[in-house]
Amino acid sequence: MAKNFSSKERCLTAFSHQQPDRVPIDYLYNPAIDRRLKAHFGLQSNDNERLRQALGVDFRAIEAPYIGPKLHADSSNIQVDNWGRRKKWVEHEWGGYWDYCDWPLQSADLETIRRWPLPSPDDFDYQTIRRDSRKYEEYCVVVGHPGVPDIINSNSMLRTMEQVLVDLITDDPAGLELIDRSAQIWLEIMRRTLEAGEGRIDLLWLGEDLGTQRGPVISLDLYRKHIRPRHQKFVDLAREYQIATMIHSCGSSSWAFDDFVEMGIAVVDTLQPEAKNMQPAELKKRWGDKLCFHGMISTAGPLAYGTPAEVAADVRTTLDIMMPNGGYALAPTHDIQDNSPTENVVMMYKTAQEYGVYR
Repeated sequence: MAKNFSSKERCLTAFSHQQPDRVPIDYLYNPAIDRRLKAHFGLQSNDNERLRQALGVDFRAIEAPYIGPKLHADSSNIQVDNWGRRKKWVEHEWGGYWDYCDWPLQSADLETIRRWPLPSPDDFDYQTIRRDSRKYEEYCVVVGHPGVPDIINSNSMLRTMEQVLVDLITDDPAGLELIDRSAQIWLEIMRRTLEAGEGRIDLLWLGEDLGTQRGPVISLDLYRKHIRPRHQKFVDLAREYQIATMIHSCGSSSWAFDDFVEMGIAVVDTLQPEAKNMQPAELKKRWGDKLCFHGMISTAGPLAYGTPAEVAADVRTTLDIMMPNGGYALAPTHDIQDNSPTENVVMMYKTAQEYGVYR
């Protein structure tokens, strides 16, 4: 009789390049599709756990909530988070989202950035980590997210994308100060989070969007000069706690995969199949014995624009390529967007649960 794996065992087995009972499954979402899925399954709007059970999700992300003072005031219709990033609500035909609308540090000098209020690692409730890591101990417990430390994107929300890239190219002291202050805060938050998990955390999730749809955002040399050394500190932290690191990277990012291997990164997330040099078969062939993969079901493909039958076919094709010898967890390439039909999303997870079984 085949072994019945817990979700934790399923994920850890797959990420050890072995075959569990079925492919692990994850769920990333926008609020509107999340509400529609809960309505589809007859769940209350706050019943996150039963929705994940219905979808067969093997991962549980936990975090320490911020409990400190509000560092930056909201204004009018603008929301400002504790990093000082400013967002406004933008309507679209399926609902809306909060988009970044102002860049308060675009022209800031070194002294201004040194004085800019940023959250303290002291002001997070790490007791939540102790509680939730016990609550979800049968699942693959994940800490971090694509915004950790997210050097280019997150700092561009304060300084603009153009200026952050200029900062990296020119070694601008002000820009590098913001990068290092933010990264050090995240590193300490993750350190305290892992300590609070008391051995029950399985995966540290980082993020850095390194590609457009057509190629790299920065050169390999620039990546190795400024991004890799700062990321390495997080990978080394995960290694101290004997857990794996997963890195999120949008777009055409396979040019950095050999460096990921050298750094000790175990899992790559997103894997947009429509981006240049990101075709699933090529990724599996070249790196399948060195890296594990999480994602690859495009939120810009059949899931959004096809029929349920086309979604099922896309999922089956991806599983046929990625499942052999383990090393794969099925997930959307990004948060499932509001324009994805509910029946398509239900079909994605139904197919994964049924077709993703190792026989």
